[in-house]
Amino acid sequence: MIILLNLGLFVLSNPFLLYGQVKDSDNDGLTDEQEINYYYTDPNSADTDQDSFADKWELDNGFSPHRANYKLEQLDWDKDGLSDQQEINLGTNLKKWDSDDDGYSDQAEVDTGYDPLNKERVKLNKKIEINLAKQELSYFLGAGKIGSFDISGGLPRTPTPKGTFKVYHKFPKAWSTRYGLWMPYWMAFHPKGLYGVHELPYWPGGYREGADHLGRPASHGCVRLGIGPAKILYDWAEVGTPVIIY
Repeated sequence: MIILLNLGLFVLSNPFLLYGQVKDSDNDGLTDEQEINYYYTDPNSADTDQDSFADKWELDNGFSPHRANYKLEQLDWDKDGLSDQQEINLGTNLKKWDSDDDGYSDQAEVDTGYDPLNKERVKLNKKIEINLAKQELSYFLGAGKIGSFDISGGLPRTPTPKGTFKVYHKFPKAWSTRYGLWMPYWMAFHPKGLYGVHELPYWPGGYREGADHLGRPASHGCVRLGIGPAKILYDWAEVGTPVIIY
């Protein structure tokens, strides 16, 4: 009887349990625990920012449930250098610039490859994945996706090779003797340097391959990134980082 009574008091006192089920007070598809401890949304309102879209719908579609008309990737609630979308992907705290209280910001740990959720200096594996069907490059720390960018892969007659590679070497600006152009933020993923990831190339006269090509095949086999994303990836990826192309 004492055991049953204590169990009953536990259920009544726990706001996340109700008759053996996870509680969702506002019926928005997020549990009260998720709202209170992870997303910091209102568990008693299905639409925290009152923009006529439910909290879960906004999170599922990349919008902020806290600020109307903003994407999660546009916001950095805790000013730690990671967008709110990146924090959600990585499981870090949206409201704390140092999720594991080790004295280093979440972004500093992500940039250097350390686990932002562990006080111990634990390294996580970095990885780059390139989806040629989607013409998209994604990069990961451990199991968490940090971000994705549109690319231009190889044309059908000059395809980008598929397989598992790595960053063999990198240069801030590489010169292609074959095509007579500059390739900024070059990262070779072929052992002989035949193919690499780089920014949109440009010729000595200043003409640059158009950004309108991003999202569709356009290269001679390399993987082109836009201005901005190329530098972000170049600064983040180290020599030896795995590159998986499929």
